[in-house]
Amino acid sequence: MSRIAVIGEQTRVQGFALAGADVCEATDPDAVRAAWTTLAGDVAVVILTPAAADALAATPAGDRLTVVMPP
Repeated sequence: MSRIAVIGEQTRVQGFALAGADVCEATDPDAVRAAWTTLAGDVAVVILTPAAADALAATPAGDRLTVVMPP
């Protein structure tokens, strides 16, 4: 079964853990990129905060669907 991950600032992502998502708290671009590279292979959907999306702008999503939260 595929999983969902959420990457971004703690205050914007922590609630997703209650729904069973893998939460990766990342406060700066380097932390966002590190979180992206450590996602499990069965993660199919990644929800990003706007800042996280900016940090990953040049990173190909591959087979994963990415969604950006509204500002």
